[in-house]
Amino acid sequence: LLQGEVALASVEKRIKNRFKVQMERNQREYYLSEQLKAINKEMGREDDPQAEVDELEKKLEGRNMPQEARERCQSELRKLRSMPPSAAEYTVVRNYVDWLLDLPWNDLKEIDIDIEKARAILEGDHFGLEKPKDRILEYLAVQKLSNGLRGPILCFVGPPGVGKTSLAKSVARATGREYVRLSLGGVRDEAEIRGHRRTYVGALPGKIIQSLKRVKSSNPLFCLDEIDKMTSDFRGDPASALLEVLDPEQNNTFMDHYLDLEYDLSKVFFITTANSLDTIPAPLLDRMEIIELNSYLETEKCQIARNFLLPRQVKEHGLKPENIALSDGAILEIIRSYTREAGVRNLEREIAALCRKTAIRLVEDNDLDKCVSISRQNLASFLGVKKYRHEERESESQVGVCAGLAYNQRGGEILMVETSLMSGSGQVVITGQLGDVMTESARAALTYVRSRAEILGLDPRFHRKVDIHVHVPDGATPKDGPSAGITLATSITSALLGIPVRNDVAMTGEISLRGRVLPIGGLREKLLAARRSGIKKVLMPHDNEKDLKEVPAEVLEDLEIVFVDHVDEVLPHALAASVEEIFSGRATARPLYLSLRVGKSDKDSSAAAPQ
Repeated sequence: LLQGEVALASVEKRIKNRFKVQMERNQREYYLSEQLKAINKEMGREDDPQAEVDELEKKLEGRNMPQEARERCQSELRKLRSMPPSAAEYTVVRNYVDWLLDLPWNDLKEIDIDIEKARAILEGDHFGLEKPKDRILEYLAVQKLSNGLRGPILCFVGPPGVGKTSLAKSVARATGREYVRLSLGGVRDEAEIRGHRRTYVGALPGKIIQSLKRVKSSNPLFCLDEIDKMTSDFRGDPASALLEVLDPEQNNTFMDHYLDLEYDLSKVFFITTANSLDTIPAPLLDRMEIIELNSYLETEKCQIARNFLLPRQVKEHGLKPENIALSDGAILEIIRSYTREAGVRNLEREIAALCRKTAIRLVEDNDLDKCVSISRQNLASFLGVKKYRHEERESESQVGVCAGLAYNQRGGEILMVETSLMSGSGQVVITGQLGDVMTESARAALTYVRSRAEILGLDPRFHRKVDIHVHVPDGATPKDGPSAGITLATSITSALLGIPVRNDVAMTGEISLRGRVLPIGGLREKLLAARRSGIKKVLMPHDNEKDLKEVPAEVLEDLEIVFVDHVDEVLPHALAASVEEIFSGRATARPLYLSLRVGKSDKDSSAAAPQ
């Protein structure tokens, strides 16, 4: 009985001691917290650190975030509560918790997809660009039906000024998403994409996470501008860091170094822009859908200037639409003689200059209702002398002078190729600042002509008697590309045979050693250059016939298109002579060319000569 009473008493004593200790601890904590409040108030700090943590916990309860992120945040808050505010680690943990709470983990903006409205926005903001617009509308239609499609990764590629970035902004309006733009030009630090680890002083998340926090939405339209201009150094390769961001199969578990948590980027609509694909690494290129934005044609530039650029500049310069009358001929003259570009940036600058000239005339005359008329005839008085000139076709047919068609980022140009012969020992000189590809095309063209010497009625040893000089004028401008192959072959053949090349014919096509004509690119721009220069007939590879469907009908006006498969088909169309004269050597030639012809005795003794 005594042992039982002792055991019961010991239990009661133990309980009382525990209760007493707990009460003392609570009293102590209350006493200290009240003291801390009094100290903070005395020092001018009204905020209670514990109240701050309580507020963060309350904010956490109302946030919609993944379980892993919630548990991490709760763990950091417990750490924060047990840490004095004066500790160096306190600010680091507090900033980390703020980032976790401010990110839009599962916050999606409601998107109302209206195809007709989206089409109207795209058409109203940009002229042309049919392929990109169709691709955007296709995505919206599928998104409306499936309601779960991952955001696509599109890459707009084209020369400067054709509207890549502004098209991305219009797509954001059309899809109802928030618009975020991040310029990658010159970025060379991997941490710009993935963020810094929290062990570093002043660590922050990467630009991707920072931008999402700014727009407070997990499904914005993200424009990664100038993706081809990233560089790499000892700090890492940002292009490799983007592989995870732009891979639809991986970006739902994107890991930022600062957060150290998986973040879902699969709902983000990524659009990247680039001027060229050459500098983009192949693995990164493989993750994107490439959409090419070609340079604008003259007809498209005229429409853009009339319907978009002129009204905008008139408004920005404080003018009224009736203050300036700009004729279509003046706009075309500005495009041809005052700008040389693929886009419309310089065109807008020249229109802005016209608006400034108009404004000063209105102010000087003190007549704000005056209308200033600008035509092709008086354009020079506003903009000064012409800045550029386009190559024109020859006024008459010349021996050894052939018109080719070239394409560059500024559009299409006509390219004159000249060949001259001199008595010599067989040297071949190629000038005009030609690139490696064009130089090789010239050598291939010369080899073809030598292989067809007997059929063309030339002495098989003609190359030992003359020096051949091939020149492409405008030597200050670098030129490269394979599409001048048949032009070079025709020019050399014309010089050797002494037969003029028709001045109303231009051509484009790559050449093989056997004389086959291979397909080329940039067909729209080349055909426009031919039409602008007064060319009547254009020779092009037969394999490019399918590409004519993408060429506007107005470009093909007044042009006769001839498709060829072999250089032997080119010569009768290009040279001002009959087929018999070209391939039998009966054409009238100058004395220098006569020495290159096969003599009568040579013909008689050569029984195997092809007919």
